[in-house]
Amino acid sequence: MVTYRPTKAIIDLAAIEKNLEVFKEQAGKAEVIAVVKADAYGHGVLEISRRAIASGIRFLAVATPDEALFLRQQGIKTRLLVLGAAPEAFIPVAQQEEITLAAISLAWLDMASKAANPELTPLKIHLKIDSGMRRVGVFPEDAKRAIDFIRRHHFSFDGLFTHFATADEESGELFQKQVKEMKAVIESAADSALMVHVSNSAAAIMHQDLAYDGVRIGISLYGIAPSAYVENEMSIALSPAMSLETEIVHVKKVRAGEALSYGATYRAEEDEWIATLPIGYADGMLRGLQGQEVLVRGMRMPVVGRICMDQCMVKLPEELPIGEKVTLIGKQGNEQIRMEEWAEKLDTIPYEIPCILTKRVPRIYC
Repeated sequence: MVTYRPTKAIIDLAAIEKNLEVFKEQAGKAEVIAVVKADAYGHGVLEISRRAIASGIRFLAVATPDEALFLRQQGIKTRLLVLGAAPEAFIPVAQQEEITLAAISLAWLDMASKAANPELTPLKIHLKIDSGMRRVGVFPEDAKRAIDFIRRHHFSFDGLFTHFATADEESGELFQKQVKEMKAVIESAADSALMVHVSNSAAAIMHQDLAYDGVRIGISLYGIAPSAYVENEMSIALSPAMSLETEIVHVKKVRAGEALSYGATYRAEEDEWIATLPIGYADGMLRGLQGQEVLVRGMRMPVVGRICMDQCMVKLPEELPIGEKVTLIGKQGNEQIRMEEWAEKLDTIPYEIPCILTKRVPRIYC
């Protein structure tokens, strides 16, 4: 792909492979399910899915029916699980395309049983148990009714799963309650043919005893720890897959006392060299990142003034040439800027950072 703007996200596919190998070893006999929802957390769903499959992954998970159908249309034939809600109209499509759906309630099961085409192969189902997240899923006390319903209708009952709300924190009351309730459901189901998967990235790292038949690896597939607590406690090494780069497109000397950018929120205390970078909040570099540092010639330099829609300004140590490489996320020389740094600046979690980088920023794979 030819692009004329130097702003780009570099995706290291070898890092994806390394992270998968780490989790394969960590999971033991359990299968690693690669979570590639939300365009693979902003990394590019097709490229990540293909590399995951080439690395031996046999099961992918997405969030929406459209994400699953897109992968099928692009020739991805491996097992696919839709983690979120699927509407009535999608039921026969899922049958036709052999896409596994999450059964998220008794009402959903009733709807799906009526929408399913009896002339097609049975709809593949993984029953979602709401053990405490309170998002979607069947309450544990209703699990038996749901299982009985599934077994009586035109479904292929293939799996059972839940999602932990606090697995990325030190184990507390809610986590222990979810584990206890899910164990009871698994025991009552009494079906060794079911694929049981309860662990997300954090639980896969911190609670290997809960691997069961599969672990869903989302954020950590991309080399990002689920939380600071997990990062401090984990014994494995993750390889960040994304870096964000651009180049200087304009340089000027701003005189002492002069203001720059919208609102004149920054004034030069002395004569300063200022560089303009072709990246702004329309690319995902949000205005809240004013003051965030970037790397220029291995040095940390601050973003000054308000970030614009398409551009931002950076203070330089001296006059530097047009075309000088600037790293916004990643390594340069002996310095590194991590997504966690952006997340802290924006008072959010690292998950958001790759997801907010818009399609205007091309993903370049290496």
